[in-house]
Amino acid sequence: MFRVLGFAAMLFAASAAQTQARAQDGHGVHSEQGHAHGHQHANFASDRIHVRIDGDMDGRDIILIPGLSSSPEIWQGTVDHLTAQDGVGWRVHRIHVQGFAGAPAEANAQGATPTPVAAPVAEEIARYIREQGLIKPAVVGHSMGGTIGLMLAARHPDSVGKLMVVDMIPFMGAMFGPPGTTAEAVVPVADQIWAAQANSPREAYVAQATTAITGMINTESRREEALEDMRGSDQKVSAAAFRELVTTDLRPELAKITAPTEVLYVKFNDPRMTPQITDAVYQMSFAGLPGVTLKRIDDSAHFIMFDQAQAFYGELDAFLAR
Repeated sequence: MFRVLGFAAMLFAASAAQTQARAQDGHGVHSEQGHAHGHQHANFASDRIHVRIDGDMDGRDIILIPGLSSSPEIWQGTVDHLTAQDGVGWRVHRIHVQGFAGAPAEANAQGATPTPVAAPVAEEIARYIREQGLIKPAVVGHSMGGTIGLMLAARHPDSVGKLMVVDMIPFMGAMFGPPGTTAEAVVPVADQIWAAQANSPREAYVAQATTAITGMINTESRREEALEDMRGSDQKVSAAAFRELVTTDLRPELAKITAPTEVLYVKFNDPRMTPQITDAVYQMSFAGLPGVTLKRIDDSAHFIMFDQAQAFYGELDAFLAR
């Protein structure tokens, strides 16, 4: 119905940066902040993801999935909030996608032709849940992480207890075409985006992405950590993942989701897109998921957990308690 160009352009730009990080302890570079808080890596062998565990090792399980080119550090405030709650024990599993934010690309590495990233990552998270013996964990995904969460809940419905999607629709390709656009119809433009992102000089994309991410985070003090993640991400992995987001239409799969689902979102970052139009886009996008709860968070950009942390924690707490 609508071409949400501002939001799409920001996500497009944010995926463009080539890694200069080098692997440490087999997982990539972690920030000093992450080390300061302390965490452990799950005993789970994968060349697509690695998993950090925080909190009460006997607590309820929750999986946090970051977005495109993001690290587990974006969830630090959420982890601190969850693990500080009296009488509620949470074992928090934070996903780090290989190729993003300092982690070596491994199986997510790309050649001349792009290959999927999000779908195989969703399958690895399903395997992680199964092999670690997690019983219907809650899953929270931001942006591309929300797409991965939808894939997981639709394709492995018995594995997910609750799902929260943070600022993502099930078919981002709708932003790149006229009303009724299909996944097949947007393949040519997605291929053009891939070619431009994968082959553009690093400096040009870092400059573009810096501007874009500034628009994705209203809270100035939180921008640098997202920029650091972007600069440490593999350009081709991010480009391939973005192409996959554009060409993946999960709307036909929504009816397979049995887990209670809530979607938090913000007004699209485009002056032509009013809150009412944004609401309509989300209502239409998730019409195939009966019982879904849609909640717009005002006065926030794309990183809701940064811009409106207390509102985000309140919504998360209420959702987990239901």
